[in-house]
Amino acid sequence: MKLLNFPIIKLTLFLIIGILIANFFTLSFYPILFLSIVLLAFLLVTLLLAKKKIHKTIWFGLLAYFTTVCIGVLIVQLHNQKQFNSHYTNSFSTENNSTHQITFKVNSILKPTLYHDKYIVDILKIDNKTVTGKLLFNIDKDSLENKINVDDVLFVSTSLKDINRPLNPYQFNYSTYLKKQYVYHQISTDYQSVFKISSDPNTISGLANKIHTKISNSLEAYHFKPDELAIINALLLGQRHDISSEVYDNYASAGAIHILAVSGLHVGIIFLILNFCLKPIERLKNGKYIKITIVVLLLWCFAVIAGLRPSVTRAVTMFTVIAIAMNLKRPSNIYNTLAISMFFLLLFKPLLLFDVGFQMSYIAVLAIVSIQPLIKKVWTPKYKLVNYFWNIFTVTIAAQIGVLPISLYYFHQFPGLFFVSNLVILPFLGLILGLGFIVIILASLKILPQFVADIYGGLISLMNLFIEWVSQQESFLFKDISFGIGFVIATYLIIISVTKYFKKPNYLRLSFVLISVIVLQSVFILNKLDSKNTELVIFHKSRHTIIGLKENNNLTIAHTIDSSSVFNENSLQSYSVGNYIKIINQTDLKSVYTFANKKLLVIDSLGAYNVKSFHADYILLRNSPKVNLKRLTDSLKPELIIADGSNYKSYTKQWEETCKKLKIPFHKTSEKGAFIISK
Repeated sequence: MKLLNFPIIKLTLFLIIGILIANFFTLSFYPILFLSIVLLAFLLVTLLLAKKKIHKTIWFGLLAYFTTVCIGVLIVQLHNQKQFNSHYTNSFSTENNSTHQITFKVNSILKPTLYHDKYIVDILKIDNKTVTGKLLFNIDKDSLENKINVDDVLFVSTSLKDINRPLNPYQFNYSTYLKKQYVYHQISTDYQSVFKISSDPNTISGLANKIHTKISNSLEAYHFKPDELAIINALLLGQRHDISSEVYDNYASAGAIHILAVSGLHVGIIFLILNFCLKPIERLKNGKYIKITIVVLLLWCFAVIAGLRPSVTRAVTMFTVIAIAMNLKRPSNIYNTLAISMFFLLLFKPLLLFDVGFQMSYIAVLAIVSIQPLIKKVWTPKYKLVNYFWNIFTVTIAAQIGVLPISLYYFHQFPGLFFVSNLVILPFLGLILGLGFIVIILASLKILPQFVADIYGGLISLMNLFIEWVSQQESFLFKDISFGIGFVIATYLIIISVTKYFKKPNYLRLSFVLISVIVLQSVFILNKLDSKNTELVIFHKSRHTIIGLKENNNLTIAHTIDSSSVFNENSLQSYSVGNYIKIINQTDLKSVYTFANKKLLVIDSLGAYNVKSFHADYILLRNSPKVNLKRLTDSLKPELIIADGSNYKSYTKQWEETCKKLKIPFHKTSEKGAFIISK
C-alpha cells in the first residue's frame, strides 16, 4: 500500500476514524478538548525542539496520528451546539407541546413538498431568551404571498415538535438525516402567521440567494419553458428546487442525475475552460501566478453563486489544490490532492463524511484515477474522434464501477443505459455550460438576443427529451435491488483487489482476489441464514390496512389498497428490499391471525367479533369500528390494543384515553409505527 506512504493520506484516514468514534460513541467534551490541546502542544514542541529527524520516528508518527484522531472527535463535538448550555434543547422541552415565541434567521432553502415550503433556520430567541440551534421550518404553500429568502429574520408563535421518523421498517429516516446537520426539531405554520423583522442579506449564502433571484428573474423575461429554466438553474447555479419530480426521475432512471448536481464534473469543465481562455495572460511577467490567481478566484466566485453547497465546495477545494500544485510545478499526485481537499473539508464540516454526495464524489474520482487507465489499455483507437469517445466511455465505466456498490446500498437501483446517456451528453456538456454562462451574463445585462435564448432553450429541451427516452427503456432499469452494508464492503474488497492485481499481477495479489471472493460468498450465506425468519407486520398506511406475513424470502400481504397499485406502495417496497424478499403474494384480510403462539383479532367497521371460542392476545382495530372498548377488553383481556392508519383520528384518540385508564398498552401506528410480531 504505497499510498499510505503519503502523510496527508494517513492524517486524513485518522481524522475520519476520529469522526466515526465521535458519531458512534458518546464522549465528554471537556476531557477531549483538554487532551487535544495537550497532545497538539506536545506535538508542536517536539517538532520544534527535538532533532530534525524526529518526524521520521515511529513514536512521532503515533503521536501525530493519535492527535489527529482526538481532533476528529473534538471537531464533531465543537460543531454540535447541543453540547453547550446556549442550545435551545437545554432550556425548552417539546414534550408539553406548549406554544413559544420564536425568532429565527433563514439559513437555507430546501426542496419544497407538495403542500409545504421548507427551510433550515438558525434560532435567535425563544420566549425572549437568546439561544442557539437549528430548526426545520415548514410553512404552508401560498402562491399569493411573497417568498421567504435566505437571511430573512422572522418571528412566529408556534410549538416545537419532533421531526417525523419513518413509520414502517427500512424506510428513509429523514429525522436521522437532519440530525447529521444538527437539526433536531421542527416548527410549522402558515404565511399569515409569520412576521418579517428584517430581510437584509448579510451572509455569503444570503448574497448568493439574492444573486440567484436576480438571475432567475432576468431569465424569465426571455420566455424559457419551466423545465428549461429549472435545468438552467440546476446546471449553472446549483439550484434544483424547481425541477419537477418527473424530470428528476427521468435523469435518475437514465443514470444522468449527476449532471443536475453541480459537482466535480462541472467545476472540472469550468476549470479547463478558464485555463484555456486565460492562457494568453501567461505571456505577461508573472503571468502564470496572475492566471492561477484569477482562475482560483473565479472558481470560488462560482462556488459562492452556487450557494457554497457541499458538492461545489469540495470540488472547488480540490481544483484549487490542483491549480496551486500546477503553479508550483510540483508533481501533483491526485491521491494527495483528494486527501488534502477531504482533510480541510472535514475539519470545517466533519459530518460531511456521512453525506451520500460526498462519499460518491470522492469514490468516483478514485475509481477514475485507478480503474480507467486499466480499461483504456484494452483498446487503442486509431482515430482521434473515436479515441475521444472511447475515453469518455472508459471514464464513465470506471466511475460507475466505483460508485455501484454504494449506489445500490443507498438507492437500490441500477440504470443499465447509463453509458448511453453519458456518451451523448458529456461531450457537449462543456458547450452547454459555456454557452449557459454567456446566456446568464447577457440576460443579467438585459442584452441577450431572443434568438440566442431560443437556441439555448432548445438545446436544454433536446437534452431533456433524450433523457426522457432513455428513462423509458424500463427493461434496462433494475429496481428494488437488496444490497446491505456487508455486500458493500465485500464488493469494494473485490474491486480493490482486482484493480491491484491487474496493475501488477503476482500470486500474493491473486490470493487477495480469491479471499475477497470468499468474503462475498460468506456475506451471501449469512444473509440467507439471516432471512430465514418469520414475522407478522401491521404496516402503517393512512386510510388503509396492510398486514404482511413474512416467511423466509416470501411475503404474503392482506390489504385494502387497490390491487393494481399495491406493488408500488413505498412501505412494501422498502420492506421487501430490506428483507431480501423475492416473492410477494396477495390474500384476503382475515378476522383472526395465529402467529408465534399469539392470537390477533381483527375488528373492522362492522364491530363484530366472537369471544366465546378463543382468547385474543392482540386486538387490531381498523376502519373505525364502533365498539365499546371497555366491554371488549373486559371480555377478551388482551395484552395490547392496536389501531392502524385506517381509523378516524377522533376514534383513535378516544381509544388511547380508554386504554390509559384501563392500564392496557395501546399501539397507534400513526405515532409508534408498524407493529411487528417476530418468531
